[in-house]
Amino acid sequence: MANKSATDGEAKRVLLVDDDAEIIESLRLALESNGYEVLVARDGNQGLALTERENPSLVILDMMMPKRSGFLVLEKLRRTREDPPRVIMITANEGSRHKAYAEMLGVDDYLRKPFPMDRLIESVKRLLG
Repeated sequence: MANKSATDGEAKRVLLVDDDAEIIESLRLALESNGYEVLVARDGNQGLALTERENPSLVILDMMMPKRSGFLVLEKLRRTREDPPRVIMITANEGSRHKAYAEMLGVDDYLRKPFPMDRLIESVKRLLG
């Protein structure tokens, strides 16, 4: 029994990393109403620091942010963590090159803004089981 994970019985933690306050608010409301515990970082560096400290199950990551882009955050998470969190990248960017690059870095899902909220929640539920 000793090896039960510390998250058993607790809400699954989702870290939102985005510099857009409106997006953060709407995502936070949707996630919390679905029973997830939500942490928020306003830029990539803060996102990495919170991931280290709070160990979220999932990171929802904006691509374009001040200080450190979503790509750099994703790359660092994949490179430096033995058991990296699942990552959903969200972006207003249309280019398919970005999607291909995110997939190469190991992103779990990739959503283009604006996306229907239920599409995001569906993805979160699928990734967190």
